[in-house]
Amino acid sequence: MKRLISGSLFAIAFAATAHAQEAAKPASEVSFNVAGVSDYRYRGISQTRLKPALQGGADWVDNVNGFYVGAWASTIKWTKDAGGDGSVEIDVYAGKRGTLGGEVSYDVGVLGYAYPSNDLHPDANTLEVYGQLGYGPATLKYSHAATNLFGFSDSKNSGYLDAAVNQDMGQGWILNLHAGRQKVRHHDAASYTDYKVGVTKDFGVVTVALAWIGTNADKAAYASPVNGKFTGRDAAVLTVSKVF
Repeated sequence: MKRLISGSLFAIAFAATAHAQEAAKPASEVSFNVAGVSDYRYRGISQTRLKPALQGGADWVDNVNGFYVGAWASTIKWTKDAGGDGSVEIDVYAGKRGTLGGEVSYDVGVLGYAYPSNDLHPDANTLEVYGQLGYGPATLKYSHAATNLFGFSDSKNSGYLDAAVNQDMGQGWILNLHAGRQKVRHHDAASYTDYKVGVTKDFGVVTVALAWIGTNADKAAYASPVNGKFTGRDAAVLTVSKVF
């Protein structure tokens, strides 16, 4: 299939550490995260042929001005399935977040997805810029591809719009709701909608997230060429992560 990462671990890690950051914020801080997932889904599509993945990253945050820089990596299978090579995705991102007054927040930045030795033509490496507005637990985000999108030819200026709610239910439980629309420019058959319904629980030692993830993606466009399985099918995904 063509490259098609929900939610990256840095999003899960941010939700899991929000309360700790509110409690005591130094001027700047560095954090690290590791995780194991039963299936690496990005925008609803499996990146690991419906198999588990190992993930990890690091983040630096300026708590005074809201700037942040980070890097994150995951094992993948899709580049080989697409006829190329490589088994790792490396994401590098930077941005600024803050508030616009009251409960309204913003987050703007740039995110580069790198696939070392992917050997795909067009190249799978992708650069997106994004902007997000939030109100309380709800967010609305748009990501715009400044390059071809994950190996799709002539797909520059593709976009992904998603809405999410991460509602604190108390005692460490967070309700996770998400819906998004991926538009792949000049590839209508590859455009689709995805959704997620799940819960996250911080147990202190680790954070556990369980979600039901699905899409209405075209089965022919997103079938694994290795085993023929639909990589956008509805399924439960388990994530066990730790931030330190």
